[in-house]
Parts: sequence; C-alpha cells; structure tokens
Amino acid sequence: MKKILVTGGAGFLGSHLCERLLKEGNEVICVDNFFTGSKENIAHLVGNPYFELIRHDVTFPLYVEVDQIYNLACPASPVHYQHDPVQTTKTSVHGAINMLGLAKRLNARILQASTSEVYGDPEVHPQTESYWGKVNPIGIRSCYDEGKRCAETLFFDYHRQHHLAIKVVRIFNTYGPRMHPHDGRVVSNFIVQALKGEEITIYGEGNQTRSFCYVDDLVEAMLRMMATPAGFTGPVNIGNPIEFTMLELAEKVVSLVKSSSKLVFCPLPSDDPRQRQPDITLAKKELDWQPQINLENGLKSTIAYFRKTLAIQSAG
Repeated sequence: MKKILVTGGAGFLGSHLCERLLKEGNEVICVDNFFTGSKENIAHLVGNPYFELIRHDVTFPLYVEVDQIYNLACPASPVHYQHDPVQTTKTSVHGAINMLGLAKRLNARILQASTSEVYGDPEVHPQTESYWGKVNPIGIRSCYDEGKRCAETLFFDYHRQHHLAIKVVRIFNTYGPRMHPHDGRVVSNFIVQALKGEEITIYGEGNQTRSFCYVDDLVEAMLRMMATPAGFTGPVNIGNPIEFTMLELAEKVVSLVKSSSKLVFCPLPSDDPRQRQPDITLAKKELDWQPQINLENGLKSTIAYFRKTLAIQSAG
C-alpha cells in the first residue's frame, strides 16, 4: 500500500483519480480548496478508512508524509481560470514550487498534470511533445497557459538540479461524469444546453477542432505514467487523437439527447485555438496506452450523469 497525495482531488479529474487509487489498494490524501472542486465529487469516498480529505490551498506549503504526489490543483476551464487570473497563475507556479519542495523533502515521486494549452494555437498539427508551441504571453488565457508552462519549467529544473523523480503529462480535452455543468467547456456546455432544450452556442463557424478523451482512459494513462522507470520524465501527450469539429460534436450531442435544440453561431473568443490534436506515439511506446472508449459511448455516460444532476437540481 502506497500513501498518495492528490492535489485538486475533489475536482473532475482528481475525484476519478482518487477513486481509482483507492480501488487499487492505496491510501489517498485528497487536498482541495474547493474553488472549482466539489465535496459531492468525493462524498462517496469519505467513509473509506484509507481516504483523507484536507481543505488546503496549494499556494501555501503543505506538510504531510506520502510516497507519491499527483499535482492536479488548478482551475482548468476558461470560465474559472479567467475569474481570478492572478490566483490561477499563483496556483500553477506557487503550487508547483510547494509540491516540488514537499517531494524533494520526502524523496517522493511527483506527477504534474500539465495541459495541451502549453501548445497555444499550434502551427504544427498534430502536436508532438517536441513542439514548443505558439502562445500569447499577455492574452486572457495566458494565466493558465503560461502558468502551466512555468510549472513544467520548475519540474524539469527540480529534476536537473535536485535529481527529483518527476513525471509530466500534457492532458488534452477530457470529459466524463462529474464535469462542472457551468464550467464553459464545450462538452458540458453542449450537453446541458441540449438537455434543457436551449440553443446550442457554437463559436465561429464550428470548424475548429478538438480531440476528446474519456476520463477513465486519462486516469489509466496517469497511473501508467507514474509507474514508468525513474529515468523517463516525459512530457507525454495524453488524449484522443481522433479529431472532431465543434459542429460535429454539437450534432452528435443533439442526436444522443434527442433534443429539439437549435444551433446558433457566436463570435470566436480571443486566443481560442483553431486546432488541437495530440500525437500519442510516445504514450503508445512508453506507456503501452491508447484510448479505449469512443466518443459516442463516453458521451452516453456523460449525458446520463448530467441528466441525473439536472433532475436533482430542478427537484431541489
């Protein structure tokens, strides 16, 4: 049994990771300040004697004894990370410094949940890990993009300077149950609008593309990355290489929900990437991993979750 710290553990991704780690027989310390995380996401874990919940902001030091650290703490949707951009940058940068310091003191292995946003609006397609990206350092998304880029810098400097055992994964669009219904991400937006029979808002002409990875596939990749030999640091792209336009996604959601919602087109937001697709050659080679759950099956599970969530909200 390992003792494992998950920062951002009450969030969408973090709660699924905590659940899986417990299922595999580990002791889990979940840390979250509940800015975007939710107690509902981890309520079913609270009675487990091997699960501990700590309300804490990672921009402040944390003193616990663990064997491994998964650093997921950071608001990850534009609505949330643009709400307080200074705090978003602090969470990525100060949070990385504090977690790296803890890992150094404990000689613990640490994994950074980085993001495809480090590639910005890419000029290379699909994106490989060797691509440095095309990022606007002063735009409205920069607090998240540059915060995550700086966190990666810190991880690799700790590795080179202090020989810390680091792992870095770059997460591409992930979806599934426990997404926040109002986080502004395209999958949750489309599903909630379709379930409510509201107009489905598509930005631009809907030609921009994304690749969607179901949360269970992502968690599997993170566990495999943490288990790789010490000499392998990454970064590794984790995502689904099958690309969909926003228009295709909207039409698929409307069809699965059997919704009467109409599609409406709005101006494209500032710095919104036109294309985003991972090259997962490295993940296949080093992790023996590729996504197993296709978009239709993943969307069905996600729609069922939102249908239940919205029913509870309307009943309340």
